[in-house]
Parts: sequence; structure tokens; C-alpha cells
Amino acid sequence: MKIIECVPNFSEGRDKEKVASIVEAASGVNGVKILDFSMDSDHNRSVLTFIGTPEAVERGAAAACDRALALIDMRKHSGVHPRIGAVDVVPFVPIRDVNMKEAVEIAHSFGRAFGERNNIPVYFYAEAALDQKRKELSHIRRGGYEGLSETIKDPSWVPDAGPAVFSPRGGAVSVGARNPLIAFNINLATDDLGVAKDIAKSIRYSSGGLKYVKAIGVPLKSRNIVQVSMNLTNYKETSLRKVFDTVREKSFEYDVDILESELIGLIPEAALENVTVDYLKLAVFSSDRIIETHLPPDPPSKKVRTLVDPVKTG
Repeated sequence: MKIIECVPNFSEGRDKEKVASIVEAASGVNGVKILDFSMDSDHNRSVLTFIGTPEAVERGAAAACDRALALIDMRKHSGVHPRIGAVDVVPFVPIRDVNMKEAVEIAHSFGRAFGERNNIPVYFYAEAALDQKRKELSHIRRGGYEGLSETIKDPSWVPDAGPAVFSPRGGAVSVGARNPLIAFNINLATDDLGVAKDIAKSIRYSSGGLKYVKAIGVPLKSRNIVQVSMNLTNYKETSLRKVFDTVREKSFEYDVDILESELIGLIPEAALENVTVDYLKLAVFSSDRIIETHLPPDPPSKKVRTLVDPVKTG
């Protein structure tokens, strides 16, 4: 059975009713299975994860993203996470019996239909990129929503789909196809943003750090602490443990402790090899956060590995 994952990120993390409505829109599509959703007030962002057949997931993405555009007004949005639109990013991830070429085709199909239906600019990124300079999501986000009205006038930044016209309410959307990544944050026991930014710079690959690691330092004003917010794009080459250990070593240099870490969305089972929940100081975790626990049996059936230490929930 073909299974693909979609992990849309929305620029709303403070209004529970709006986020619930977006999740409800996706869950109402036949064949869609909701795996997880989260929201964060400091980032002012929510992340939804669901799986299904390619056809069902494309319909589910359309339902959720159409609902989000109707509910979110970027003119009123503020938050620490980089973003360009109400529906900020929509990645499609091949999970089982789906290759990357098929994921790219789904991303293109969804993006073109979404842009035309909602009259909103669409940029294709990662494996779905039509232009190499748009392959990296950070390049598309450069300037953010606030700079988008000028960016879109640049002939080299004409959208890949939808109109080349700035949408004040909705902004723009990045649609892509990619392999599984791990969204991993580490919270530090300090309110010094400079420390988080320095650590982020030292570990991100673009600044000479760890390969396959993207990182930024952000303040969590609601808790009076700072965070190193990361995406690990190839956990097989740069492990979760390696990233955690490196951040811990760097934080020691500033005489700062790690309070906790957190996962956003789900994680492949193999990424948890050689680590435990306690070792990573994961604040909230259960076996439901492992993507394989949600997949139907595929002979020969394999049992999901049990973590070494007790699972913590919260």
C-alpha cells in the first residue's frame, strides 16, 4: 500500500480554535490519518502531520490549507519563526512504496491547484524545486513575509505557481517534496539570546557546523528562556545524539545548562538508536511519536523497538 506523509506548517500557534478547525478539515477527508499536531505561542506556529494514500493526502492537504487561508490573516501575525505566509510550508514525504519522483509529482499537482484556486503565490522547494536557488527553504524565506511584497516584484523571484502578486492576507506558500527530517529543539536555561544564536551558528552546516543541520536561536518570551531550533535533514549521516552532544558541549562553554529538548511532529524509529528519552532530556514523548507505530503491517511484520528507559508523557 502506498503511503505518503504531509507535514504542513501554519502561521498560527495561539488560537486553539483556529488550529482545531484546520486539523478538523484534514481529518474529515476519507483516507487521511492524523498522526500529530502541535502549536507554539512564541513561534506562533502550528505543525500538522498526517498520512494516507497519495490521493487522500493531496485532498487532505488541500482541505487543511484552504481552511488555514480562510482563518489566518498575516497582517496580524507576529512570531519568532521565519515565515512567508499563512500556509507557510507544505512538504510531501514518501513513506512506503512511494518514490521521490511520485512525491514531487504530488507536490507540483497540489501547489499548482492550490495557487490557482486561492490566487496565492507558490514556490517549489527541496526535491520539487524548479529553480536550484529555491531548493533551500531558507532562501525562499529570506526577507520573510514583511519583505515579500518587494521580493515578488523581482523577475528572478516570479512564483512557480499562482499569481506574481503579493497577497497581504495570505502571503505565499512553499511546497516541496523531501525525505523525513527531524524537527528538534533544545531549550537552554538562560534568557541570553546571544548564547542561543552563537550555538546555532556553530552547529548549522551553512556556517561551517554539522552536515545536514539547520539551526537558529530564538527567544521563548513566554518562559523567559532561549531555544536552539533545528531541522536535521539526514539523521543517518548526522545523528540525533551527535547534535544533542554538540549543543551540550557548546552550552557548557557558556556555563549554561540544557533544560530540555523537544520533538516537533514525528520521528523515524531508526533515529532513536543509541539514545534514550532521558539522555535527550525529551520533555514530552510517547511511542505515538514514532512514525512506524502508525503504519499498517507490511509483511514480514516488524515490531517497533522499545526504548531503553521509560517513556515520559505530558
